[in-house]
Amino acid sequence: MATSSSKSLFGVLAEFESPAHLLQAAEKVRDKGFKHWDTHSPFPIHGMDKAMGLKDSKLGWIVLCTGTLGVAGTHLLQWWSAVYAYPMVISGKPLNSYPAFIPVTFEGGILLSAFGAIFGMLAINKLPRLYHALFTSQQFKRATDDAFFISIESKDPQFNLEDVQVLLSSLGGKNIEVIHEAHA
Repeated sequence: MATSSSKSLFGVLAEFESPAHLLQAAEKVRDKGFKHWDTHSPFPIHGMDKAMGLKDSKLGWIVLCTGTLGVAGTHLLQWWSAVYAYPMVISGKPLNSYPAFIPVTFEGGILLSAFGAIFGMLAINKLPRLYHALFTSQQFKRATDDAFFISIESKDPQFNLEDVQVLLSSLGGKNIEVIHEAHA
């Protein structure tokens, strides 16, 4: 067991009774002005994004940009190879016969959109992350099964350990736990 000198405070974790209670608590935490906090549940809860005050995801823009790059890149590659690298007149068609480029151009857009979606999601979610301080909590293991949690991180400018514990308790939080992050 690590000593208290080798651990720093990560934050506070509180369990809530149901998705409805978690949603209500999230709205109150948002209204208090906290910025570094999160909710944890075994399934998506309708309205949680709004309750947490989250902005729209940037993933759609990432997919649009990578898809457009795929379309432009594959079309440009086909045009360059047909017009400059290997110019061949086939059946009297012009060198830049764009209808023949459409299937590959479409597939290039789809391919880069898929890569943009996967790698953009990983980057936005800061994944892969093999360790998180909440993994040290025994009760947090139920977050993927049947429990609902709010965690407030100590790096939040408004964080005060006693005040956060009182806030979470007043919102109906149970099994309130102070989480420490062990240093390697």
